[in-house]
Amino acid sequence: MPQPLDYRKETPSQTAGPYVHIGLAPGAAGFDIYTNELGRDIAGPDAPGERIRVEGLVHDGTGAPVKDVLIEVWQADSNGIYPHPEDPRFGKVAQGFRGWGRVITDFDTGLWGFETIKPGPVMGRNGRLQAPHLSLWIVARGINLGLNTRVYFADEENANLADPVLNLIEQQHRRATLLADREMRHGKPVYRFDIRLQGENETVFFEI
Repeated sequence: MPQPLDYRKETPSQTAGPYVHIGLAPGAAGFDIYTNELGRDIAGPDAPGERIRVEGLVHDGTGAPVKDVLIEVWQADSNGIYPHPEDPRFGKVAQGFRGWGRVITDFDTGLWGFETIKPGPVMGRNGRLQAPHLSLWIVARGINLGLNTRVYFADEENANLADPVLNLIEQQHRRATLLADREMRHGKPVYRFDIRLQGENETVFFEI
């Protein structure tokens, strides 16, 4: 089970560098290299579940948007099944569901976003049910090691109250940094999740 980061360990001097997008998401960076670039299709066209969009900004310690960020996302399908052999229900995962994606921030606005389906509750390693969530890995110039966090859905209030990972975070205002707010846009649900790397209301990051 992930643990909240209460302190920063000593890390290597190398960072992701300014070319992370070219190496990991060349199509999004304007380089037409691959016919099918990995990470663009998370859910697949046939997976059942509510189709949603998740989007936000990554803020630095001054509150300014960071515009050279790469984000990877992992999630379960709408029945809470991961497309991975370690999931006991792996054989029942939704057809075509990948459960993994990769996006970069817009170089002008800093906005990132992706389309997917809303995940279902998943069973934790200790047998306790976890609320629906997305797992994010964040890397950018100036970040020595990738940062891990989670996106929970603010409209899943009862499930969030019982979630064992959220309950590791003692301060209520810190838990709120992991909640994405829902709105309807052109008839489609959109969840807003801003990530704050430092400063006031810093997002909770986990040691995996």
